[in-house]
Amino acid sequence: MRTGRNSGMPWLVQAISGLALVALLGLHMIANHFVVEGGLRTYEDVLDYLSTPAIFVLEVVFLLVVVPHAFLGLRAMLLDLGLKPRIQRILDIILGALGISASLYGIALFVTLQGRI
Repeated sequence: MRTGRNSGMPWLVQAISGLALVALLGLHMIANHFVVEGGLRTYEDVLDYLSTPAIFVLEVVFLLVVVPHAFLGLRAMLLDLGLKPRIQRILDIILGALGISASLYGIALFVTLQGRI
C-alpha cells in the first residue's frame, strides 16, 4: 500500500468523478433516451445530435470522466489483491496507457461521426 503524499489522490479523483458522473449520466440519459420518441436514436439521429456543439462537448466530457473513473475502480479492485509495489507501478502504467488509449479512441470516434454530417 502506498503511504506518500499522493496516496489518496486516486481515491479523491474517483470520488469526484463519481459525483460528476451522476450529473453527466443524468444529462446523457435525458438527451439520448427521454426526449427521443421511442427512447432510441437512429444512426442519422445520432449524427444530427452530435452536430450540436454543446452535445458534442457533453459527450466528450462524459467519456473523459467515465474512463478514469472506471480504470481507477479496476485499479482499486486489483490493489485489493495485495500486489507488491513493483507490480503496482507496472499496473499503474498499463492501466494509465489503456485509459489514455480508450479516451483517444472514443474522441476519434466522436470526431469521425461528427465529420459524417
